[in-house]
Amino acid sequence: MFRSAGFLLLLMSATLVFAAEKQAIPLWPNGAPGPHNTTDDEKDITTPSDRLVAGRPLMHLTNISTPILTLYRAADANNTGVGILVFPGGGYNILAYDLEGTEICEWLNSIGVNAILVKYRVPQPQNAASRFKEPLEDAQRAVGVVRHHAREWGMDSGRIGVLGFSAGGHLSAVLSNSFDKRTYDRIDEADAESCRPDFVVLVYPAYLGGNGKVAPEVQPLEGHTPPTFMVQAEDDAKYIDGTLLYYRALADARVAAELHIYSAGGHGYGLRQTGDAVSAWPRLVESWLRDRKLITARS
Repeated sequence: MFRSAGFLLLLMSATLVFAAEKQAIPLWPNGAPGPHNTTDDEKDITTPSDRLVAGRPLMHLTNISTPILTLYRAADANNTGVGILVFPGGGYNILAYDLEGTEICEWLNSIGVNAILVKYRVPQPQNAASRFKEPLEDAQRAVGVVRHHAREWGMDSGRIGVLGFSAGGHLSAVLSNSFDKRTYDRIDEADAESCRPDFVVLVYPAYLGGNGKVAPEVQPLEGHTPPTFMVQAEDDAKYIDGTLLYYRALADARVAAELHIYSAGGHGYGLRQTGDAVSAWPRLVESWLRDRKLITARS
């Protein structure tokens, strides 16, 4: 009995270690297409005066010119085969790398989803027409790389989605409407894979529209744009109108879409418990994934 219990403990420990294992993968084997918008060293520019979220600071990572994918594999015991690429926000200037990145990947692992954290290039120009050029290259490349390695990494290549926050939500929406043609020259077999996400989750997305119009880079098309889940707070005054416009455009294009609006919550809360009802959004996403038969257990 003692030996059996010891063996079981060892097995459980090994499973936990495997679940926590992270693998960092350069997105571009020979360097990202250039020229780049920064040549400064990558760094965290968080200061003591920065705002706290749920009483804790958040990482402000910038000067990223070497994009990286970090693979968070779900434990074998509950791996659903689903893969979700996570795009943190930060206004295309920084990445909120823990609040909207590492913490999200750990939650996804807890529900049996393989997470891939995308460290895409920032900062970018503030001009609306160019601020997503390099990030879109990174996003298209990232989906292709994940789909190319899906079986090797324990995923189903037909269940690869994206989840983005704020500017990362905008990037995810651009990607979900801009996948027919790569925005860079093909470099290997991963670029022969489809970079269309199978589903999209947008949490307090930014830049989706204004002045009564959807942003041109996120104009949905029937039979083209993937199923989309969105959540936003009414008091996210700068971005709520764009989200409403985008949802209406999705509905008009007959894209399967779900939108949750909360009266309070603001912007930039991640999945931390702030005391606002909007903090329930992860449970809604999990329900949506189950309703769409995306995270049912594999046989």
